[in-house]
Amino acid sequence: MGGDGSKNKDSASLVKRRSLSCDQGFLSVPAQLVHHSVFRRSAQHREDPVSNQSRPSDSNPEGPRLEFISSFLPEFPQSFTGHKHLQILGFVAKGSFGPILKVKDVSTDETYAIKVLSKAEVLRNGVLQQSKEEVIIQRQVRHPFLLSLRDCWQSQSNLFIMCDYCSTGDLYTYWSLKGRFDERDVRVFAAELGSALGFLHDFGIMHRDVKMENILLTDKGHLRLTDFGLSRRLEHGDRAFTICGTIQYMAPEVLSGGPYSHAADWWSLGILLYALATGGFPLPAEADHGDMLSSVSECPYDMPDNLSPALAFLLIELLCKIPTRRLRCLELFQSQKFFHGMSFDSQLLQKSPIEPILELKNHPDRPERSMRGLSLDLLQNFECDLQNSPSNPADLSPT
Repeated sequence: MGGDGSKNKDSASLVKRRSLSCDQGFLSVPAQLVHHSVFRRSAQHREDPVSNQSRPSDSNPEGPRLEFISSFLPEFPQSFTGHKHLQILGFVAKGSFGPILKVKDVSTDETYAIKVLSKAEVLRNGVLQQSKEEVIIQRQVRHPFLLSLRDCWQSQSNLFIMCDYCSTGDLYTYWSLKGRFDERDVRVFAAELGSALGFLHDFGIMHRDVKMENILLTDKGHLRLTDFGLSRRLEHGDRAFTICGTIQYMAPEVLSGGPYSHAADWWSLGILLYALATGGFPLPAEADHGDMLSSVSECPYDMPDNLSPALAFLLIELLCKIPTRRLRCLELFQSQKFFHGMSFDSQLLQKSPIEPILELKNHPDRPERSMRGLSLDLLQNFECDLQNSPSNPADLSPT
């Protein structure tokens, strides 16, 4: 979160979104107590729409306002003065249910990105439990290649998720400027993102929206996977059925409505690496998931001749249409010939900067590319009840 970009409308993100419900209640756990810890979940966890019982009701004897607050507890605690030192610096991107803002904590001089979700929109779209799941997952995992959660809270009208701010931007912006990356740089990106996915899967977490727009970059050009809005916890052996994600990255088993598992994330990684190395996607995005499934089913996924045999073989392994035969675990991923002689140690991977990213950071077209047609008009009807927020949307400038 916090890169200089927005959701790519052309990629048909969020094809079909459902919320999660669970037989057990969710509990908030301080991040420092669960660093790299393993959590369990009920095997009966299902993907069902949120019940109307979770919505505020005027018949509540305590009043609709109290219920409008309690519905989001305990994952989003109510905050009155705890964030009075935050100063809004700009408008970073448009999220699904509100803007993503760049803010500064004037007491510490630290800069963060805040994802704002309108409570009314969250309830109207039936994604209350999914919004809670998003912050639960981010609280419970810490990894060098995942964007870190700093805090989350609620006001009367909105939910706030505060994460680190990555001023360099998102990978999609740089890919659109460069066209294709050298295999040496693709190898580093692949190792970092593969490490992040392997870590998440060991915790039973599927990301379900791996794409370049959700990869932010540090000041040295190394990646941070972000946006857990579609993620869910799924123990090994369980299956999911919700059609969700970004259509060009969705595995065939996801496009067909399941069942699918963590192997779908590795397919998305294969599509991403293919695009980075070749400058284009294997297939153009279709209008809906049915048409996309037909295209994916018919596509042979032949590798371009300009790819090295080692990279071509890795992509073939990742883009296997049969999930049980697909490369779908970190150990096998690391053993690929493409990574021969390379360390997967996070500190070593980040030691050297990614030169193409640093060279393009000051490209004159980067600000416009990063906004991707985003306009402040999208904020005209948005009420941001964050402390020290501007009096009107026009006071927010793109960053």
